[in-house]
Amino acid sequence: MASTARNPADYIKPLNINGMEGRMLHLPAPKRKNKDILFVYGHHSSLERWWGVMEVLNRYGSVTMPDLPGFGGMDSFYSIGQKPTIDAMADYLAAFIKLRFKRKKIVLVGMSFGFVVATRMLQRYPELNAKVSMLVSVVGFSHHDDFNFTKTRYLSFLTLARVLQHRPFSWLFRYLALNSKVLHAAYAQTPNAKHKFAQVDGRDEFERIMNIEIGLWQSNDVRTYMHTTVEMLTLDNCTIRVELPVWHVYSVTDHFFDNYMVEQHLRVIFKDVKLAETDLGAHAPSVIADAEAAEPLVPPKLRRVLARRTK
Repeated sequence: MASTARNPADYIKPLNINGMEGRMLHLPAPKRKNKDILFVYGHHSSLERWWGVMEVLNRYGSVTMPDLPGFGGMDSFYSIGQKPTIDAMADYLAAFIKLRFKRKKIVLVGMSFGFVVATRMLQRYPELNAKVSMLVSVVGFSHHDDFNFTKTRYLSFLTLARVLQHRPFSWLFRYLALNSKVLHAAYAQTPNAKHKFAQVDGRDEFERIMNIEIGLWQSNDVRTYMHTTVEMLTLDNCTIRVELPVWHVYSVTDHFFDNYMVEQHLRVIFKDVKLAETDLGAHAPSVIADAEAAEPLVPPKLRRVLARRTK
């Protein structure tokens, strides 16, 4: 029997907005499905990393996922003389929606940092709220108090990111700390990576995950990564209301966020908050190669809503 597996490369197209070149992944809607779903990925990302999620969401309509400036190999805001602030990311996302979807309504799904950007966009462009038929947070957050780090760990991350967002420190970090030999030797032992490799079975699987992680680190612009890390660690998206309900998918084993605090901050911002529990083994899986691996990110409660909801 012939394989029906799809190749992500077949669905990736070039993307150019405001002089920044990147890529966009688009899966057309299956028959009798008319939703338009926009997926905004998170930190430390590429189009290929979230292919499995795209396959799951594609069951309910067309799915589009653009690169964010400075991530996935896309040109950074620095290339056009701007800083990669959350406001700039929000403006970019608004421009993409206006260009891509015009008069169409969309299901807007934000993954972690992607949800931060989507929230800020809705706050800065309230006229776009009418375009959103359904808003989904997948392990998203809204405030720096949502992080469950110890004070020492929090300050260490913040201080390091503040230093590495500047040249020449970012250049040195990229070519000294993020070369493949150093990452192979040390990355799996860092606090944020230990959970990714804890369940690895055998050397071949270790190498597969490590090579994916190396690709992610080397395709993301270091200055953008560090500047947005500073913005996340000092974030407060709770100052402007968004008159939309939100579905929030949270992981019971999230090692980054306090789920209670996340929910309380979401309720400050949004009209209503509906919860869908899942277990991702951490904040999010490192490798999501196919739809089967991505299933936990779209839990059954959310799938039922996606299946019955119309635009």
